[in-house]
Amino acid sequence: MRVAAIGDLHVQESDTAPYRELCSEISNHADVLLLCGDLTNFGKTTEAEILAEDIKACSVPVLGVLGNHDYECGQPEEVARILHEAGMIVLDEQAHEIDGVGFAGVKGFMGGYGRGELAPFGEPIAKLFVDEAMNEARKLENALRSLRTERSVAVLHYSPIEGTIEGEPPAIFQYLGSQRLCDAIDRFDHVRAVVHGHAHHGTYEGRTPLGKPVYNVAQFVLKPLFGRPYALLEV
Repeated sequence: MRVAAIGDLHVQESDTAPYRELCSEISNHADVLLLCGDLTNFGKTTEAEILAEDIKACSVPVLGVLGNHDYECGQPEEVARILHEAGMIVLDEQAHEIDGVGFAGVKGFMGGYGRGELAPFGEPIAKLFVDEAMNEARKLENALRSLRTERSVAVLHYSPIEGTIEGEPPAIFQYLGSQRLCDAIDRFDHVRAVVHGHAHHGTYEGRTPLGKPVYNVAQFVLKPLFGRPYALLEV
C-alpha cells in the first residue's frame, strides 16, 4: 500500500481551497492519505469547514488525528465532527483497517524523553500533566492491540522519539512529544511505520529503540526535501 502523509496544514479563515488541488494530486499517487494534526490554525469551525471542502476532493480514504492547534478554541469535538462529515476518519479511541493494513492514531502529548521525561511526582498539577501523556499512550496501545493485521501504521501529532525533532531547540524537546508514545509502539511487531507532525524544524526520519521507522511529516520539513508538502511511504 502506498501511503501519503502530511502534518501541520494550519488552515486559516482567510484561505480559499488551500489543499483542494493537493488532495486531487495525492489521490493519483497514493492509496490512503494520513493527516497528522494541526489541521486548523486556531481550531475554529470556519477553518475546519474550509479543510472539509478540500478533503472532499480526495478519492482515496483520508484518516488522521487532531493536533494542539485544533484544540485552541476549546471545541476539538466540533472540528472532528466537521472533518468526519466530509469523509475523514478521525482516529483516537478506535483503530481502522483498509485492505489488510491497520491504522491506529492519537494526538499524543508532551512530556519529554529519557532522563528528561517528566515523572508523576510532587504537585497535583504535575501529576495531571503526566496523566494526560500516559492516557494518550494508553489509547494508542489499546488501538494497536485491537488490530489483527500483519502491517500497521501509527498516526500521531506529537513525536514519539527525539530523533525526528532534532533541529528544534533542545530546550523545547519536552514540549514536542513523549517517550511514552514510543513505549506503546515498540510493544507491537506489526507496526511498520509511524508518522507525526508538530516539529516544523525537525528531522524527516528516525527510528524507535526497536528499529521501527518514524517519519516527521510536518509539511515544513517535507517541502525542502521533496519539493512537495507530503511524504509517500510503502507499507
